[in-house]
Amino acid sequence: MRRIAFTFLFLLLLMGQHARATVFGQVDGVVHDPQHRPIGGAQVTLRASHSDFAETQTTNPDGGFQFATIPLGEYSISIAQSGFATLDQPIRVTSDSTATLHFQLSLSTVRETVQVTEKSLGTNPDSVTPTTLISREDIALTPGADRTNSMAMITDYVPGAYMTHDMLHMRGGHQLSWLIDGVDIPNTNIASNIAPQIDPKDIDYLEAERGSYTADMGDRTYGIFNVVPRTGFEGNREGQLVMSLGNFYQTNDQLSLGDHTERFAWYTSLNGNRSNYGLSPPIEQPVHDAANGYGGLASFIYNHDPANQIRVVTQARTDYYQIPCDPDPNSWQNQLYNSSGLRDGEHETDAYTAMTWVHNFSTSTLLQLSPFYHFNSAKYEPSVNDFPTATTSDQTGNYAGLQGSISTVVAKNSISGGVYGYGQHESDLFGVVFNDGSNPNFSYPQSVSGGVEEVFVEDNYKPTSWLALIGGLRQSHFQGDVTDNEVYPRVGVAVTIPKIHWVFRGFYGRYYQPPPLTSISGPVLEFATGNNTSFVALHGERDEEHQFGVQIPFRGWLLDADTFQTRANNFLDHSNIGESSIFIPVTVQGALIQGWELTLRSPQLWRYGQFHLSYSNQIAQQRGPITGGLICYPPDSADCAVDPGYSPLDHDQRNTLNVGFNGRLPWHAYGSFNVYYGSGFSNGFTDPPSPYSGNYLPAHTTADLSIGKSFAEKLTVSVTAVNVANTRVLLDNSLTFGGFHYNDPRQIYGEVRYRFHF
Repeated sequence: MRRIAFTFLFLLLLMGQHARATVFGQVDGVVHDPQHRPIGGAQVTLRASHSDFAETQTTNPDGGFQFATIPLGEYSISIAQSGFATLDQPIRVTSDSTATLHFQLSLSTVRETVQVTEKSLGTNPDSVTPTTLISREDIALTPGADRTNSMAMITDYVPGAYMTHDMLHMRGGHQLSWLIDGVDIPNTNIASNIAPQIDPKDIDYLEAERGSYTADMGDRTYGIFNVVPRTGFEGNREGQLVMSLGNFYQTNDQLSLGDHTERFAWYTSLNGNRSNYGLSPPIEQPVHDAANGYGGLASFIYNHDPANQIRVVTQARTDYYQIPCDPDPNSWQNQLYNSSGLRDGEHETDAYTAMTWVHNFSTSTLLQLSPFYHFNSAKYEPSVNDFPTATTSDQTGNYAGLQGSISTVVAKNSISGGVYGYGQHESDLFGVVFNDGSNPNFSYPQSVSGGVEEVFVEDNYKPTSWLALIGGLRQSHFQGDVTDNEVYPRVGVAVTIPKIHWVFRGFYGRYYQPPPLTSISGPVLEFATGNNTSFVALHGERDEEHQFGVQIPFRGWLLDADTFQTRANNFLDHSNIGESSIFIPVTVQGALIQGWELTLRSPQLWRYGQFHLSYSNQIAQQRGPITGGLICYPPDSADCAVDPGYSPLDHDQRNTLNVGFNGRLPWHAYGSFNVYYGSGFSNGFTDPPSPYSGNYLPAHTTADLSIGKSFAEKLTVSVTAVNVANTRVLLDNSLTFGGFHYNDPRQIYGEVRYRFHF
């Protein structure tokens, strides 16, 4: 019955008016003369800063124009009219936003162009969501960011984002969403994937959103990454070959091709990588730590006519990681968690396809429908000689679903509604070989199905040009081993101070995050019980967030600061059975994350570079026992007692700072650097033999450098050094993927980029 109601509501919404695709923004404007009289018939050209994408319109008699479906990114607007100086101005488009601009043309008796470069248009007066926009050029220039499995494009630019135990964490959690071309690709398996959802070299723009989400953006409280893939508008029949070679016998290579016409654009790429350094090792020297992978991506855009567009993105990728170990059985690390005999590996496979139909009824009325499919597999394979046990974990998820949204403009209200849902089939296999003879061996497969159905409604009301009021509801229905139903509100306000263009914002909202479908029974449950654990079905995480922030533009600089608090019930995390490599998701009774953060971005300083800074001060704490997944058993035993109050989460780091500069140098050269400081993560082992007795592990600072030069605009050669000083510290001492984790060693590699036409 619920599915029938869900479908009926969706069809009812389709009979409404406007659909908004989350990868698109809108650009409105008015052109006037020095006496503020409208200029009709002016030619307005919107052109992408880093590709050939462009659209042109003519202003109406009131001087107005509107571009309705513009992918997020950086653009320039050029306005030309006889008798006036041509005006060029940069703008930035964010997802689900409207940039309303006023342009004053100057009278001219000779042909001239006025360039507006100092005014910052990075502020978004219609949004309460703090965002960071990273471009394809940022990724190419940032040291180490364009490597296939790198997260530097996020950690270097987004406050409160860092890597620990080989996973990306953000704002105190690791439940993160990847939207590929605006389509939310679901993945509920915690701790099963390490790499980003897309190769950084295939990204045109990445918009990182951190909290304060409107109702259409889903429920992943800690971070949402909205990716615009490359499309083929970057050049005409243009290809690029990227090859690199460095220490640890590493190489990271890609071949990409793309082309476009006025109605059709396509892009495709193939990549491969390998290195003797893959995952964070439990000691300073990586041992048994090789990694390799390969994959490909294709994207297509077809404009059937001005009212209909089809967008398709598809990707497939596979990776293999050796699990690093500490070969010295007498080391202090091995006295706490013995990895000396492990020779394990992990295979990961990921593939998805997302298709979007965008129908433009008018300049203000759109429709989006996006069916999608996602396959994900993580297979942990032990050596048969692992002692005392050799554990196997094979988790495979299949997701198929649909995303759609509609909206309309009534007076000063932008009203939207939509649906999101998918069905999931999870197949898991857990097995243990007891080489110490303590228990009989077992290998136990099982499968479970479930799904998510969500509906949202939202209104963005602008009573004046300086005030935006946002309110919405999102209803979630989850069906698996348990059934959850939630309806949660989200409200916000954005206030723009006239003339100085400061934007103050506030937000209150609640979220529901569906749980993983993982379940255990039979001999796996018996094994867990023998290790003082048991299994209880997982309920979804419920979060409450409030946030306040401000955006301050000044002569092209943009400072964004905010303070937030997230209170979670059933906080989703992961744990392992005994000292095995079988990782099972868990929910902790509660968590509290509090912090403040800021970002600072400069304009192109003296045309020679751009400065960026991100800083986060936060406290991530948990309280109470484990309530779902692998719970302590028996729960009334002394071993299951939990101290009252809050204690730090294992990835709690109080201060995180990144400072960098991407510089353009003379003679077609460039130089970039990034300095990272972390105050140290919480210490899980404070007693001997651990040498660290404080509540937190050591602070650490690393520096990354890159220099390069272009030859004849076809060939670029660069050298990159990551962690130049080879500073090595213990980052984490949780048990994920081998126990202990030191930060990355120094890596030096050279890279060649060759652009060609075919």
